[in-house]
Parts: sequence; structure tokens; C-alpha cells
Amino acid sequence: MSAGCIQTTHSVARPCRRTLHPAIVGFVDLHSHVLAGLDDGARDLASTRAMIAGLGALGFSEVYATPHQRAGKFMPSRAAIDAAFAEARAAAPGPTLRLAAENMWDDVFFERSQTGAIPSYDDGDAFLVELRPHELPIGLVDHLFRLRMAGRTPVLAHPERYEPLWGDERLVERLRQHCAFVVDLGAVAGYHGKKQQKAARRLIEDGLAAAVASDVHTLEDVRSAAEGIAWIEKRLGRAAVTRLLDDGPRAILAGELPD
Repeated sequence: MSAGCIQTTHSVARPCRRTLHPAIVGFVDLHSHVLAGLDDGARDLASTRAMIAGLGALGFSEVYATPHQRAGKFMPSRAAIDAAFAEARAAAPGPTLRLAAENMWDDVFFERSQTGAIPSYDDGDAFLVELRPHELPIGLVDHLFRLRMAGRTPVLAHPERYEPLWGDERLVERLRQHCAFVVDLGAVAGYHGKKQQKAARRLIEDGLAAAVASDVHTLEDVRSAAEGIAWIEKRLGRAAVTRLLDDGPRAILAGELPD
């Protein structure tokens, strides 16, 4: 990726980058578990094909597979991920399949963050990270700030799940200065709980969500994603759908924190 100018985003000055795949038109899914046999997502190749086809029918032209990287639970090797990715790309026509990971903020992640080895989108600057729902890591905001200053783009998976954010608008604003919020469409539709739905919709309505994603684990999740998209369009209009599913994800992949 090339740097052609300097852009100030949420008070951090850093190089702006070209969109990674400018020729492709359509939605971009930044969070999915479509690779078979790696984590709690697709169980087999048939499930992979069905999920990717379903996302294509919703308008996604690019789907990022983000298998879990979570110490002690789901930690598939890079070789296993690459093999599952190659198999899925060969067997699932439709949206272009791309690769990233969902990194749990744990000891493995922290060590990788110190050595510049965090699994990322297309091995680039942006990476997806998740937190534990009930408590935030100590020093989270400061660590995110250091990652941004190092040229990385943290992407926070399903921020609507994190209970410490539900009643702390100041904390939400501070986090949003240093990472991109990507809300789950299933949460928007109400499939992850009432409180999570309320938080997801508020993040979208308040303009704090940089993007939304399917976070599909099963074919049923594709239907939940469709309902989430329908709510956004009904509530905020088609322009909001484009912003959250096309413009926002592409900006994130280019290393930006979209407003």
C-alpha cells in the first residue's frame, strides 16, 4: 500500500492509503467465520459454500474470513488457516474471499502486538480484535493509541457486547478515537440480546459505528444479517447502508478511521 498524503483522523496524524481493491463494487464483510473446521464457525465445506453464497445474495462482493485466534480455545495454525482458505476459495464461487483473523485480546495477542505479528486484513495494517464482554483490559485506551501511532488500524469487533461501554459515553468516545467500531448485523436485528441490540442500534444511530459486519457462524446468521441490513435501511436510509457496508469497510482496509 502506498502513502500519498497525510490525513488527520480522530486527532491522529498518519499517512492515508489507497483503497485496497478499488475496482470491486459491492458490500465488504469484515467479520465472518466461513472457513470450515477451524473454530465455532462453518463445520464443513458445504456450510462454507452456503454461507458465502448467502452473503453474495445480500450484496457482498468481498467476504473476509476471520477465524478466531484465542489462546486456550481456538488457535488454528497459519498453515491450517491457509489450507482451509485455499479450499474455500476453490469451492465457493461468488463473492471474493479474503483473509484476516479475529484476535482475542489475551496474552498471545499482547505478545504479537509487541513484535508486529498480529494477524491482519490481507497482512496489512488493519486488524480485527475482540474483548471479553464483562471487563476491559487494563490500559486498553493507551495501548490502542500506541498501536495507532505505530501505523496500525485496530478494528473492534462487536462493540455492542462490551458491558463497560453501555453506560459510559466518555469511554466510548475515547475508544472510538483509536479504533474502528464494527457492529454485528445480528445484534442490530436483536438476535444477541435486548441490551446488545439497544447498544448496536445506538452506535449506528449516533454515527459511532464505522461499519457493520455479518459475523456469520452458520447459515442462519446470514438471515440475521439480512434483517440487520433491512433495519438500517428502514431507519436511516440507503445512504447509511452504503456507508456502513461499502465506504466504511473500504476506508478501514485503507488504514483509516472513518467518521
